[in-house]
Amino acid sequence: MNMKRLLGMSVLLIPLALEACAVGPNYVKPETALAPFHNAVAQVAPAPVPLDSWWTGFNDPMLVTVVQRALDQNLDLAAALGRVQQARAVAKGAGAQLLPTVDVSGGATANRASLRSPYSSAVGSQSGLQRNYEDYAVGSSASWEIDLFGGLRRGAKAASEEESAAEADRVGTRITVVADAADAYLQIRGYQARLAVALDQVSNDEHLLKLVQDRYAAGSGTGQEIAEAQALLRQARASVPLLRIGLEKQLNRLDVLMGAQPGTYAQELGVVAAIPAIPAIPDKAEPTDMLRRRPDIIAAERRLAASSDRIGVAISDYYPKISLSGALGFDSISAANLFSKSAFTATGGGLIRWRLFDFGKVDAQVKQARGANAEALALYRQTVLRAAEDVEDSLMTLSQTQDRVTEVQEQVKALTRARDLAQQSWKAGSTPLTDVINADQQLLIARDQLDSERAGSARAAVAVFRALGGGWQPTLRLAAKN
Repeated sequence: MNMKRLLGMSVLLIPLALEACAVGPNYVKPETALAPFHNAVAQVAPAPVPLDSWWTGFNDPMLVTVVQRALDQNLDLAAALGRVQQARAVAKGAGAQLLPTVDVSGGATANRASLRSPYSSAVGSQSGLQRNYEDYAVGSSASWEIDLFGGLRRGAKAASEEESAAEADRVGTRITVVADAADAYLQIRGYQARLAVALDQVSNDEHLLKLVQDRYAAGSGTGQEIAEAQALLRQARASVPLLRIGLEKQLNRLDVLMGAQPGTYAQELGVVAAIPAIPAIPDKAEPTDMLRRRPDIIAAERRLAASSDRIGVAISDYYPKISLSGALGFDSISAANLFSKSAFTATGGGLIRWRLFDFGKVDAQVKQARGANAEALALYRQTVLRAAEDVEDSLMTLSQTQDRVTEVQEQVKALTRARDLAQQSWKAGSTPLTDVINADQQLLIARDQLDSERAGSARAAVAVFRALGGGWQPTLRLAAKN
């Protein structure tokens, strides 16, 4: 077998040998066994909406616009993207450490030798000694640390896994931004509906006060009835400022989520619209789907994998480090002869470094890496459990909120009939005005509560979509890495 063929085979076998020599544990994704979710939600639409674009299921064009603006302009998302870019650069740098480093240099120097140096004293009497000379050099050098035991490869893999975790965090930020924007929007619609009820109640109470005053002027009313009607009107008017404060806060919150100064979109969102109906919730949501879609779980699992590879990085310090280096170039005292054959120079060498005695530093580093891995495993399992808790809580909240909406709707119907009958009886003179006022107050509270519950039910649906990990497409590159 000739030398060239032997060298070629060596080049092919070295990577395989190096791969087999990677020290440290090989990561195995932990098994996560979860029972099916025990809470469910009664469907309110014929078919569930796709989780990756759940906000479109509310059939509200303004909500879709708001969410898209938040995705395009939100500054938390921009910051998360910056963190991904940093992690990507770190991963690229870690991978580059596996490859040789090549430098190119060149220089020219002018020198004047000392006549008092040991060298000059030894040769000073000889003819031809030149005190003044120039030196020209150009060339390249290369160095390469052979990753014999896999420490660099483990480090590069850990950095790549951290990049995946950063990307999962970015997706998690995206889900949060979408859910927060939808939540703020739904609260805006809820406050607008409640404000309309309050203003309608003010109008009704003004009408009632006028009726009482007219009756009093006709001699069939009392001053007490006027005072009671005025108190009812004041109470209705007093509810308006609090609702306007809540509305303004949510408008400002939504502007910030859309990356704009508060007040930017207030006029556009000031056009009153109804609280949108809730889309159907996926009725076959399983823990396996949650594990696949929840970015916080994906990020925790990737950081667990990175911590496992860092154990190998620490263990590799028990073994020798081997480096190769070499340089090729030209060196001459004359620029005219710089690239001549006689000016050519070459050097090459190798270095082995082995830490044999370090007072337990490597032992401590390995123990620290194993401890970090145990911490990452506990955090991963805790993240899974909290995610399951989030789903169960959100499903229960939505289910019970829908039940409350149904009950309050029936309550409003009953109180409306009671108020109308009380007014008829009062106008006929068979009941006192206090009966009308009490019925009116109860109806106002119920109508306000109904709109609040409708908005709360829509917000609870948003919380379910968020808990299930909706808002992105898991077939992206992030999922492909796992």
